[in-house]
Amino acid sequence: MTDNNHHHDEEDFIMAFQDSCDKPTLLLIHGFPLNSSMWSPQLDDLANFVRVIAPDLRGHGQSDAIAGPYSMELLADDCADLLAHLNVSTPFVVCGLSMGGYIALEFYRRYSEHIAGLILTATRAGADSAEGKANRDKMAEMAKREGVTAVADAMLPKLLSPANFADDEELVEFARQMMEGTSLEGVIGALAAMRDRPDSTPTLPTIDVPVLIIHGAEDQIIPVSEAEAMARAVPDGRLVIIPDAGHLPNLEQPDAFNDAVIDFLEMLGFDEEMG
Repeated sequence: MTDNNHHHDEEDFIMAFQDSCDKPTLLLIHGFPLNSSMWSPQLDDLANFVRVIAPDLRGHGQSDAIAGPYSMELLADDCADLLAHLNVSTPFVVCGLSMGGYIALEFYRRYSEHIAGLILTATRAGADSAEGKANRDKMAEMAKREGVTAVADAMLPKLLSPANFADDEELVEFARQMMEGTSLEGVIGALAAMRDRPDSTPTLPTIDVPVLIIHGAEDQIIPVSEAEAMARAVPDGRLVIIPDAGHLPNLEQPDAFNDAVIDFLEMLGFDEEMG
């Protein structure tokens, strides 16, 4: 290898620059079968404090409809590859909702040295039960038979708190469009990844960064007790239970959700540029 540095033109120099993205990064990992637009209230309100990056997982949103099988390792690596491509400064905060929480825990196992804090929303540490695994397969079969719309129809009533499902037509419609926009490959791939995901319970006591656990008080998909158990199991955990919210607290009560996240970022010292 020859060193070409000394052949450079006279005019070459190292240019200093400022970049509005030069702030700590918050990675937002969406749930199943949604996409990055589920984070719109966060992209609006948190971008003042952090660089917010919200990918569409493979097969979801605007990302390519790639056939499975998917695994949590693969989905975590997809997110890591994106952050490397965007050259984000480390450490950063990883936030995942539901399936995104499973991916966040896998991301921690693989890349803990790059993580300043974890935010686990509407998720759980345990693996699927035998019954849970069977239900994933049933839903995948239904998707193949009847299309992604059938999956959306089955999930919608459980995604929000009963009151929000009854009263917030705009949010219901928004959630429906996100789900119906997911590719069949994405739905089937994600269901298999969730079915086969490892139990993250043993990971919890090893997490050496602060963990914020946010859960809707009326989550009909994952009970609040799961959030309470995670908060007890991690060495440095704080639990925020959001009233009048179901499985999508960031959309159902965005102000309460964002306040909890901002408090957490300030506690991490991510607020140097906030003043």
